[in-house]
Amino acid sequence: MPKYFATCARGLEPVLADELARLDAEAIEPGRGGVAFAGDLALLYRANLYLRTAVRVLQPILEGPIETPDDLYLRVHEFDWDQFLTVDHTLAVDANVRDSCLTHSHFAALRVKDAVCDRFRQRVGRRPNVDREKPMVGLNLHLAQNHMVLSLDSSGESLHKRGYRPILTRAPINEALATGLLLHLGWRGQEPLVDPMCGSGTFCIEGAWLALNRPPGLTRKRFGFMGWMDYDIALWTRLRDRARKATLPTLPHPILGSDIRHDAIEFCRTNSKAAGIGHLLRFALRDLKEFTPPPGPTGLIVCNPPYGERLGEEADLVDLYRSIGDLLQRAPGWRLAVFTGNGSLARAIGRKPRRRWDLFNGPIDCQLLEYGPG
Repeated sequence: MPKYFATCARGLEPVLADELARLDAEAIEPGRGGVAFAGDLALLYRANLYLRTAVRVLQPILEGPIETPDDLYLRVHEFDWDQFLTVDHTLAVDANVRDSCLTHSHFAALRVKDAVCDRFRQRVGRRPNVDREKPMVGLNLHLAQNHMVLSLDSSGESLHKRGYRPILTRAPINEALATGLLLHLGWRGQEPLVDPMCGSGTFCIEGAWLALNRPPGLTRKRFGFMGWMDYDIALWTRLRDRARKATLPTLPHPILGSDIRHDAIEFCRTNSKAAGIGHLLRFALRDLKEFTPPPGPTGLIVCNPPYGERLGEEADLVDLYRSIGDLLQRAPGWRLAVFTGNGSLARAIGRKPRRRWDLFNGPIDCQLLEYGPG
């Protein structure tokens, strides 16, 4: 049975492993920055279609120790590439290296590309062309501590790019991470969701897709596996159509967003329309200090406030974090979750979190803090 590796942001490995278990994947093994698993071709397609916290789904095809750049070239050159591509395929190689004999990712990727192309040129007199934007076959090289893993990239463009957010506001949280935070908090649409600092609307949109059982890859036009030699278009069409039929038409509970900035509210409305759910979400222009939760059942308040990364910003944000702490006084029975990259500012919330997770937003060490009812 083929083995795969789904990559994700550090700290989201347990959530991604749970997602894979829900897809009935086998041999699930969380690792650093991703989760290994096994399954058939249908599972590979479903992983790309359904996984909300994954960045890429890779299929390892070659691995082993590498002591010199020539070792890398020879291993790749000797590999039987006829099972995965032809001279008429286009290809691209991306690489990441650390603590190894090769120190530059670009050079490592170039050695892999040269080895593949030279093998075809020597055998058939021609070589595959390179297409860095939309290759028919994408290769991913991971080289750590002189151990290489070369994989087929079944995803193509990063899975976190859902296609609804063409305009980015300042310091956005990416789509896969936003969903991962909701899943860390145990939120799957069973209660209302409110983001009182909604920015570009990512929490609200991702939450809506989750509550509607709408796969994040449902309307994506292209995945990496669509250029592979074994691409089964009939199987993919069946899986996609089945997913579309299982999507709910309405939200089981309200999802609301608010922000003090006019441009943010416009971004939210534009992005939610692009996501196909503009008619289901409500966004309002409102100061955080004026926020009150909607009437009815209690639920989850979630926000990603500024971290104060620039010189002099931190002092200006203390009052904002105090206002976040005041939310629970106006929202009895609600849970409050704050994702921040500044522990000092988090203390200004003035409450002890009930639960805490250490995560990353890109390179920034962050904390997900949960307050409120246990």
